[in-house]
Amino acid sequence: MSQRDQQGKVILSVRNLAVEYRTSSGPVKAAQEVSFDLRAGEALALIGESGSGKSTLGLAILRLLPKTAQIPAGTITYFARDGREVNVLGLRPEELRRFRWEECAMVFQSALNALNPVLRVWDQMLDTVRAHRGRVNTNELRTRAGELLRMVQLDPERVLPSYPHELSGGMRQRVAIAMSLLLDPQLIILDEPTTALDILTQRTIIDVMLNLRDQLGFAMIFISHDLSIAAELADRVATMYAGEVVELGQVHDIFYQPKHPYTVGLLNAVPPIAGDLVALRSIPGSPPSLLNPPSGCKFHPRCPYATEECSSTEPELIPVGHEHTAACIHSDQVHFERTVLEAAP
Repeated sequence: MSQRDQQGKVILSVRNLAVEYRTSSGPVKAAQEVSFDLRAGEALALIGESGSGKSTLGLAILRLLPKTAQIPAGTITYFARDGREVNVLGLRPEELRRFRWEECAMVFQSALNALNPVLRVWDQMLDTVRAHRGRVNTNELRTRAGELLRMVQLDPERVLPSYPHELSGGMRQRVAIAMSLLLDPQLIILDEPTTALDILTQRTIIDVMLNLRDQLGFAMIFISHDLSIAAELADRVATMYAGEVVELGQVHDIFYQPKHPYTVGLLNAVPPIAGDLVALRSIPGSPPSLLNPPSGCKFHPRCPYATEECSSTEPELIPVGHEHTAACIHSDQVHFERTVLEAAP
């Protein structure tokens, strides 16, 4: 099936997924009732505060959760290019190892931790391909590695013989991106790949990802708390709060016509890059404990629209527009409008 034929085809379907971490105080419900579809070539951004469950969801898709985690409910179904329907949660160890990197790869938050500090970049790429493909034509692999490094704006002659510590933070992150594409996966998961990088390096990473998607056509799940980056990279956005997806829609709808108070709160806390000077407002209160979350809507203790019904009724994701859903019983009242400040005389 050609790349054009693939467009619009669902390649990942997550249904009612729950993830819990076992602790001495009880189970921490890091993700609950998470459902979404991802289409071929599409970019989905997961946004929310720290601890909202974004990274847990990304790790669950690849089954890279720590031993203290368990998935008590839900399904993750992956649809391969050859038409195979893969039950990710049912994969045996060898099948799971091949699923990772060949079908779905992940770029972690800190490339310095993801890369082996005692191996040169070339040796790490060689080991990766050997682990999945067995015997390797090193000349072909070196050509492939060189092409990918040039695509992420790196010089192969400089980077391939280098150890990770000999590269800057931005270079290491781009090496990690190039390595994730070595086996031509259909899906890439990026877990806050621009965190701790300066603004110019962040701009480079964004440009690299946009160009790579355009040239290679892979789908992407982008995990971030930086709304400006999500706005540039994503086709659709999912807002997560307390382990739940509380709003899901096209990027334009989420950023200009949000229908969940939490999404509005996130937008009001971020200064615009261009335009008038606007008043910034933080979200009052703190995220709830996932050991003992509040009843009803988990956001109601911090919500300006909250009523008594919100404390007793747990809202479901309902349609609020074209391909736009929100989990709020007062979504028809939610309004987003910035307050423009007058310029100082």
